[in-house]
Amino acid sequence: MQQKVALPSVDLLLELGVLLVRVTLRPFRVSDVDDFMLWAGDEQVTRTIRWKTITSKKEALTFIKEVCIPHLFCRSICIDDRSIGFVLVIRWSGGDRHKADIGYGVASKYWGQGIATKAVKMVISEVFKDFPDLLRLQAFTVVENIASQRVLEKAGFTREGLLRKYTFLKGQLKDSVIYSLSSTDSNGAVDDEV
Repeated sequence: MQQKVALPSVDLLLELGVLLVRVTLRPFRVSDVDDFMLWAGDEQVTRTIRWKTITSKKEALTFIKEVCIPHLFCRSICIDDRSIGFVLVIRWSGGDRHKADIGYGVASKYWGQGIATKAVKMVISEVFKDFPDLLRLQAFTVVENIASQRVLEKAGFTREGLLRKYTFLKGQLKDSVIYSLSSTDSNGAVDDEV
């Protein structure tokens, strides 16, 4: 007997589409502190990223001022100019300056709505344009973070492999999956499909 799958309502699909149109990226501002606290203080969000969970407004202000604002490429993911997450690109140096790592996080309230995918796609165009010598953008995600793997795949990244016992995260040794996107890959272009 076949199970009937409930399809999302037209209203929900329209709402998600409108939400995605309102996603923007911009540099962090000190005035983001209250919004920043909502997601950077959420252990659900920070459990799979290297940032520790922010526990006070003072700590959040310090982090924004000392890490986010001066960073070469740390952007706030916004809806209606309110910070709901981040995307970060870290350039390598020396003989490895042709590559960079990308990381991101979104408030748990917005999970599963295509926002991280949209933000990563937006960054792909921007970063390859801003850094013409950048040939490779790569991402590492712990094996358990299936949602992040889907974000990367939808954004056009290629899964390269499993890195066993690769990283310490929150005091535990974890296996990681590595993904990459080359500046010459045709699937890295920004589009409206998420």
